[in-house]
Amino acid sequence: MNPTVKHLLGATAAIAIGALAPLATAASPAVAAAGAHCARAEQDVWDSGPSRTVTARGCSIPSQDHRWYTVEIDTLVEHHYKGESVEDGVDRSTTVRGRTIRCLGHTSGADTGTVDWFGCPPV
Repeated sequence: MNPTVKHLLGATAAIAIGALAPLATAASPAVAAAGAHCARAEQDVWDSGPSRTVTARGCSIPSQDHRWYTVEIDTLVEHHYKGESVEDGVDRSTTVRGRTIRCLGHTSGADTGTVDWFGCPPV
């Protein structure tokens, strides 16, 4: 392989790894100081694990912007699917009370009153 191509590939990998490193360090509990609270939320669980998105209602969210949010959820309903797609159907649903999750951010549906949390790593 051409040495120039090797150097370019190495530089690209170093940049990609360097860009991901702050995400890993930002996930620490000390950095995740911005707390939010939601009364009820729903999360899909697949064969490969829980979805990284959570749809919630009755949320109070801090007004300042933060990199990570700690979200306290009173009631979390987990829909366990039979396979890896919605078409496979729901196998069962479980309810978890008093769950705390960390999420990267959120979008709000002003007309529906829902908050879609995204980038929530599995607990």
